[in-house]
Amino acid sequence: MRYFVHIAYKGTRYFGWQRQPDKPSVQEVLETTLSRILKKQVQIFGCGRTDTGVHASQFFFHMDIGESWDFDLIFRWNHILPDDIAIFDIIPMDGKPHARFDAVLRTYDYFIHTYKDPFLSESSSQYLRDGLNLREMKKAVALLPGYSDYRAYCKSPDKNEHTICHISSAALFTNDSGNRIRFRISSNRFLGRMIRILAHKLIEIGDGTFGADEFESYLISRQPPPLIPPAHPEGLYLSKVTYPFLDLPAKADFSPAHNYSEVFWRDL
Repeated sequence: MRYFVHIAYKGTRYFGWQRQPDKPSVQEVLETTLSRILKKQVQIFGCGRTDTGVHASQFFFHMDIGESWDFDLIFRWNHILPDDIAIFDIIPMDGKPHARFDAVLRTYDYFIHTYKDPFLSESSSQYLRDGLNLREMKKAVALLPGYSDYRAYCKSPDKNEHTICHISSAALFTNDSGNRIRFRISSNRFLGRMIRILAHKLIEIGDGTFGADEFESYLISRQPPPLIPPAHPEGLYLSKVTYPFLDLPAKADFSPAHNYSEVFWRDL
């Protein structure tokens, strides 16, 4: 039987989602704890890969288990998992849908704060910038759904079969003080480090070292800028994953420090 598992995790202590040798990963922790509970090896397949230090307020993986269980697996699994990983739902599926390949929409949120705040240090990216030009940043964000080839803003474009991403929406929000920023973007797929590279360019646009017109020129030419450093990882969240057969609301509200309520965030 195939199951989809709905989870969330804080990525601070992990070297990303994917299992890798000699480094802690979210996948490794989940596979190890589940195998202990079921007393057999179980392999899981995630809906995507997140980088070191990146979080997921909604994430799905699938697993195949032949025999059913006669206990509360969600309760038992959560009991032995560390506090930074949570299981929400285990959903039996008809057929063999794939957690990664069958996802049709992914939404990410990137959070920035422009002042020092110890309570945001692991859940938002600190950039000490006075007077970011949010209007110019917003202008650049508004360009994103108008383009489909993101070769210019990808870490290793030649490693991809193609660099086409169908961005359905992109928005920029701030708080009343203008010192907290939220960049939200939705697409069918994303390229390596793409969102963090875009976020870093937005910060450069905000502080005047890069222009919105220049930002668009690289989208048009599809040639990467000379330097495309990614923004810090701790501000990035995979926040929504949608399937044709499964569309659940996220159950994790990022962090209390984020004031996830839409009342806190206002569109520019």
